[in-house]
Amino acid sequence: MSASLKDASVALIGAGNMGLAMLEGWAAQGLSADRAAIVEPNPSDRLLALCAAHGFSLSAQPGLYDAVVLAIKPQMLEAGAEAAAPFVGPGSVVVSILAGKRIADIAARLPAVTSIVRAMPNTPAAIGRGMTGAFASEATSESQRALAHALLAAAGQVEWVESEALIDAVTALSGSGPAYVFYLVEALVAAGVEAGLAPELAGRLARATIEGAGELLHRQPDLSAETLRQRVTSPGGTTAAALSVLMAEDGLAPLMTKAVAAAKKRAGELSG
Repeated sequence: MSASLKDASVALIGAGNMGLAMLEGWAAQGLSADRAAIVEPNPSDRLLALCAAHGFSLSAQPGLYDAVVLAIKPQMLEAGAEAAAPFVGPGSVVVSILAGKRIADIAARLPAVTSIVRAMPNTPAAIGRGMTGAFASEATSESQRALAHALLAAAGQVEWVESEALIDAVTALSGSGPAYVFYLVEALVAAGVEAGLAPELAGRLARATIEGAGELLHRQPDLSAETLRQRVTSPGGTTAAALSVLMAEDGLAPLMTKAVAAAKKRAGELSG
């Protein structure tokens, strides 16, 4: 699935942290300034600098755009839809990254559009290392889906799911997932302090360990996490001793399953 942004016209509604991260990726991939519309009533210095560097204008010109990306806060859907209306038509695809807002919610507020993609990125998208799960409405064409993919991929990896209901599972796993990793760092620091290390040293050790392990996963995509774990675990060694606790019946796996289930349940409540 591929599409070029060089010939696409794109309207961005909301250029806060996530919207701005996406815009930076689009600029790097050649989105033409004269085919871009940006609606952001409170532009940050970073956004102003990006506009100055690439020729983007904050004086959006209404018209029919190939894609309209909703990157506002979920509670601002009404105002965001009103701002998006001048840029959409029957040929547009709307890409929404509004957490908890369903395709039906978008369609009800933008009746001129039937091609809608609901996406759930996560915070590493801010540095181009995000993971986004996406689902497209039935009316979305292959070319529109490819364009949506290109827009989302500017902030990292994209995976498509087969039903909108699975977006709740995506939210629970990758959407909320960075917080789980950050909490793991906190727990490692606390454990290191309990083992006798100074807090500052424990913090540096834990942080660097998670950063390095994540980079190994990133640089060796053909190796599973299980394989990487086995490679660092010597029989009868220190790592094996720790894993005997983490991999016990009441260890990390069932706890993580409960955590993801709780997040999925809450995502469904917010969507419903």
